[in-house]
Amino acid sequence: MADLARSEGRTQLVQSVARGLSLLEALAAEPELGLLELSARCGLRPSTAHRLLTTLIARGYAVQSRPSGRYALGFKLAELAGVLSDRTDRLREAARAQLAAIQRATGESANLSVLVGASAVYIDQVDGTRAVRMSAQLGAAVPAHASAAGKAMLAFAPASAVVDLLGSQTLAAETDSTITSLPELERALATVRELGYAIDDEEHEPGVGCVAAPIFDAHGTAVAALSVSAPIQRIRVGGPARLGSLISEHAGAISRALAGAEDRSRG
Repeated sequence: MADLARSEGRTQLVQSVARGLSLLEALAAEPELGLLELSARCGLRPSTAHRLLTTLIARGYAVQSRPSGRYALGFKLAELAGVLSDRTDRLREAARAQLAAIQRATGESANLSVLVGASAVYIDQVDGTRAVRMSAQLGAAVPAHASAAGKAMLAFAPASAVVDLLGSQTLAAETDSTITSLPELERALATVRELGYAIDDEEHEPGVGCVAAPIFDAHGTAVAALSVSAPIQRIRVGGPARLGSLISEHAGAISRALAGAEDRSRG
């Protein structure tokens, strides 16, 4: 009975968080919303929405207009966004010269990605110089299991984190080559750890390949990935191993720069 109670408590906690986030997402879509509008948009009873909003207001994530009684996003989110922006800017600054060096050495597009949930998200890129080249829109998300950058980061995450992130969902087949089962993905991640780099062999898009290596912070956590994307035939001709070695070298330089920056901030 105690185990059941603990299980129900965890379920209720997750549900409450999900409901609170749905309220924030609804508030982000409009300048202001009333309680009934918010309740309807989020599929919540007004009493439940009001209780959650009271908590969000107390923590600064939402505010209530005194004249109208309507709700809006609070400035706490701007504070958190600022912290995230600073962290992303530091990562971009550390990686920019290495991205440019890879692009000069290969002629291909060099990318910087971070792991957001179950996706690899592009946060910087230096475009290739070849007539046919791969370009990624900054902020675009690619399923981690179907991308070299995603696999490079997942490979160095705790096994339990990978299961928590991907184990409860079907791994969608982006192409005929996509990994679609957790055991297969775990074998692929073991290979990434052995080689030090990951390969996307038409797993996200037919005709397109990618090679990526992880970037680590001072604590040894894989916080980002450096990658090169190109038509798959150019990657095969050039040799994924040679490209992987080049990218790993530059990713290592970024990791050392991040560690050095953290050491200086502590001093």
